[in-house]
Amino acid sequence: MDKLDITIIGAGVVGLAIAANLSKKRPSLSVVEKNEGFGKETSSRNSEVIHSGIYYPRDTLKARFCVRGNILLYSYLKEHNIKHSRIGKLVVAVNEGERKGLLKLLSNGEKNGVRGLEIIDGAAVSKLEPSINAVAALAAPCTGILDSHGLMLSLLNAAKANGASVAYNSEVSEIACLPGGGFRVKILPDGYEFETKALINCAGLGSDKIAALCGIDIDKASYRLYYSKGDYFRANKQFNVKRLVYPVPEAEIHSLGIHLTPDLAGSLRFGPDAAYVENIGYAVEESKKYEFAASVQNFMPGIKADDLFPDISGIRPKLQGPTDGFRDFIINDESSKDLPGLINLIGIESPGLTSCLAIAEYVEQLIGRLS
Repeated sequence: MDKLDITIIGAGVVGLAIAANLSKKRPSLSVVEKNEGFGKETSSRNSEVIHSGIYYPRDTLKARFCVRGNILLYSYLKEHNIKHSRIGKLVVAVNEGERKGLLKLLSNGEKNGVRGLEIIDGAAVSKLEPSINAVAALAAPCTGILDSHGLMLSLLNAAKANGASVAYNSEVSEIACLPGGGFRVKILPDGYEFETKALINCAGLGSDKIAALCGIDIDKASYRLYYSKGDYFRANKQFNVKRLVYPVPEAEIHSLGIHLTPDLAGSLRFGPDAAYVENIGYAVEESKKYEFAASVQNFMPGIKADDLFPDISGIRPKLQGPTDGFRDFIINDESSKDLPGLINLIGIESPGLTSCLAIAEYVEQLIGRLS
């Protein structure tokens, strides 16, 4: 039976970042992925935004890794010549009542260590973005956009160059703890089995199920995921908007709201919205363009429903249910559950893309403690 030092379940951006990092010193490493290729789910179905870290409570993993990840990601993208642009972001208040929301975000962002934040007035917003209507805005200049596929491909190639292997069409069906430590893993569809000393669960939408296969009561541990679907629409003509434009978010940040994202090709995408769903599916109903247009018109009055057509959709693996408050990333060494060698990453939604390299650093620390 094949034996490995480390197995990573899931070839999304976080799994690949961990693989690229750990394989520098641990070449006996494999990534197993149930889909036919890397990044087929949450990692490739998002806004491709490099976030700054203004939204998340101080000292949480989301706040720490977003701020750290922002710095690491820009450096990595530049070093590896991956397409990206530091275009900046405006969080816009469309009435006086929303100004308090901007001040709260400013204070929170500064506590988290985000640099360059400032509140600007409506005249300054109009000068920067003539198509946007606002009484004030929070400007976040370190926010940007990137080619997420290019990032994942680079991380994959780095892991392979270090000696790591990647197996696609390989769905984990059974996990057994071995008496002397480590795990025996069974893969569908052919029933292939192997042993691994360490197991890193980066299975995204299926990460709670992987934790359950390891014997964890996911309800007792509060590991159960909820699926939150977000649809996107794209503009069918050119608008002169250069920056990301976001509304003031709702209190519990179940969603950052339908926002405007210029992409690297120069077109505009709007979304995502947010709706809890029972099943994974990616259809976008064209009739929702009226709802999207009405929402965006709050800050971009020139947009019309006929200017929009359906684009992609994505599913967020959320630990918060519809009525729950903030939940942080779960990134746990499960030794306290008598599962030494298991590291669970659960609920890695936004800002997971921005945070991927910082998360990889943290997982390296956890693996080091197990050695």
